[in-house]
Amino acid sequence: MNKILLCCAAGMSTSMVVQRMEKSAKNKAIDVEINAIGFYEFNEHIGNYDCCLLGPQIKYKLVDFKPIADELEKPIAVINMMDYGMMNGEKILTDALAMIANHGAVK
Repeated sequence: MNKILLCCAAGMSTSMVVQRMEKSAKNKAIDVEINAIGFYEFNEHIGNYDCCLLGPQIKYKLVDFKPIADELEKPIAVINMMDYGMMNGEKILTDALAMIANHGAVK
């Protein structure tokens, strides 16, 4: 089972994105665990997930979080602002799963 971590300002705004992603995963019979947290919890949780997506409102944190994620061999990226704004859970899920698959292929 793939585990995807979403990180935003307080873990609240992204919860709706998580619901849309989970609905898409269920419709496609994809076994995945998706959780949203506030950025202040990043260090505590990143090690337990296969990848991390940052909400567009905290894209500035990528510079701080990427070295930590790289050290743990966890891919990290910022969610596309349009996909986030449109709550396009299917596209965000697809992007996250591609990050995980591509990262595994690179190892």
